Amino acid sequence: MGLKMRNIHFPGRSPVYSLDGMVATSHPLATKAAIDKLSQGGNAMDAAITAASVLAVVEPHSTGVGGDLFCLYFPNDTKKVIAMNASGRAPAEISVEKLESLGVKNSIPFLSPHSVSIPTGVAGWVKLIEDHGTLPIKEILKPAIHFAREGYIVADVIADVWKREVEKLVTDEDCKNLFLPNNQYLKAGEIHYQPKLAETFMNIAENGRKGFYEGFVAKDMVNKLNSMGGLHTLDDFAAAEANYVEPISATYRDVEVFECPPNGQGVIALMIMKLLEGFNFNEIEYDSALRIHLQAEATKIAFSHRSHYLADPEFTDVPVSKLLSDSYIENLRKLIKKDSCIESTYKSDLPQHDNTVYISVVDQNNNAVSLINSIFHSFGSGIVAPESGVLFQNRGASFVLEPNHPNVIVGGKRPMHTIIPALAVKNNKPFLSFGVMGGHYQPMGQAHVLSNIIDYNMDPQASLDCPRSFYFDGVLECEKGVSNEVNKQLEVIGHKVEVCELPHGGGQVIQFNHENSSLIGGSDPRKDGCALGL
Repeated sequence: MGLKMRNIHFPGRSPVYSLDGMVATSHPLATKAAIDKLSQGGNAMDAAITAASVLAVVEPHSTGVGGDLFCLYFPNDTKKVIAMNASGRAPAEISVEKLESLGVKNSIPFLSPHSVSIPTGVAGWVKLIEDHGTLPIKEILKPAIHFAREGYIVADVIADVWKREVEKLVTDEDCKNLFLPNNQYLKAGEIHYQPKLAETFMNIAENGRKGFYEGFVAKDMVNKLNSMGGLHTLDDFAAAEANYVEPISATYRDVEVFECPPNGQGVIALMIMKLLEGFNFNEIEYDSALRIHLQAEATKIAFSHRSHYLADPEFTDVPVSKLLSDSYIENLRKLIKKDSCIESTYKSDLPQHDNTVYISVVDQNNNAVSLINSIFHSFGSGIVAPESGVLFQNRGASFVLEPNHPNVIVGGKRPMHTIIPALAVKNNKPFLSFGVMGGHYQPMGQAHVLSNIIDYNMDPQASLDCPRSFYFDGVLECEKGVSNEVNKQLEVIGHKVEVCELPHGGGQVIQFNHENSSLIGGSDPRKDGCALGL
């Protein structure tokens, strides 16, 4: 396929090639555990859920059993993309009025029990394995149980986040006991143990979905949240359900890109891709100010729509077809000028955050899984259930408290979600299983990586290595890999440019090369992980 080789005079890594299956995750232990499942005869779904469960132990700031999941699955026999929404709902008793009576106004505090929507990722794991896996959930969870009970070594990037979040981790005593042993954050190379979480995993392994949403684990979670004033009930947990949904898609050049529908922001990623499709990047350098400017303007337009429309479609109309229609996109694209900026048309009403895990797996039969798991902010809500070791997400903080807003909090409603896996299909064959972590950055990240591969002929690793930028809330944040000269050119155009302290997100990509039936993988250097092939 004629991909250009990287310059080996400089630090970096080559893409990974394989004929018999591949896994890419943000942690080596998760990648290895998933590869082992493929080696043992498991399929892509077996490997993906294995990786997700291991990451729930070894990357605790990003994901866990207390979080949510979205998944896209390409079964190569039917070639029909399957989408799952395993995002959690607000407790049934919650409402704007109820929160106001409790003194919660303007926004939901990130560390409040009211920020905890019902974690539904475990329900997603179990259903995906039951419906599409070949191994029992007991076998899938063995590696996670091992690392929780016997310990795992803390990796570099994870340790850096741990250090940054000490203030959050001391807020809840149970959280402090689990994540600050001896009142210290875990440093790179140290070993962390989660024996109570191991027991929870064992309960899920033995009893499936009921092992988490009923019995002692559910009671422990509800008791903890209620003790802090939360409105959660055992009925809320018993009712938690992962749902299959109809995927949405749009074309970029000659590729069809699939996303999960709202309440996730996949439609926003597709809008950015469609807006950028109207520009000829063959005439624009990949690292130029013009490319960064065009991406920023497309993001600005798409995010203004996100603020107005994106919410749970069970509670409000989200006009996906209109937002992606050629005529609508064409009219929006006319707003973009190459030498000036659109005045910002939105003010974000959502908190900034960066941590999630994305997993890509392809097996020897070319079944592909694109899966994303998250607890929202780093270490989620910072609330831990004492007997089960469950760290809760704080995805409910994404709700707003304006009564007429489509994303207003309502009992039983799902909040607007930032996490989005992606799949790309070309000529009715799988082309890319990919995703980019990083909260609000994810739609722009997906568009950037996709364009790197399609417009600039980069291999998956190079597409992830490439320096990133992101326009958000009036500021164009550029990574340190963007040159000072380019930053100055962007300022001349009219952007407020800042060099970001931390890089934008992470990501994984597996590309199909149908010319010789091989796979090409990459894993983001901004995380600790890797891609491995069989």
